[in-house]
Amino acid sequence: MVYTLSYQMYKYEHGLGAAEQRAADVRAGEAAAALRDLRLRLGRGFRLGHRGRPTRGAADAVTASARVMSGVR
Repeated sequence: MVYTLSYQMYKYEHGLGAAEQRAADVRAGEAAAALRDLRLRLGRGFRLGHRGRPTRGAADAVTASARVMSGVR
């Protein structure tokens, strides 16, 4: 809903009624749940890219072979 500036100022100065506060709490809870779901979905999408990474042992082997090759010069 769009309220006039004078009404918004009145509500800011005098606070919300009980029903308005409950409605605001419900909207805030729905927004928080939507953000949480979005964060979880995005997290799953980014986590899929980690499957192709080599294991720690394979990374150490590559590093060790690079050290041996650089010492051959």
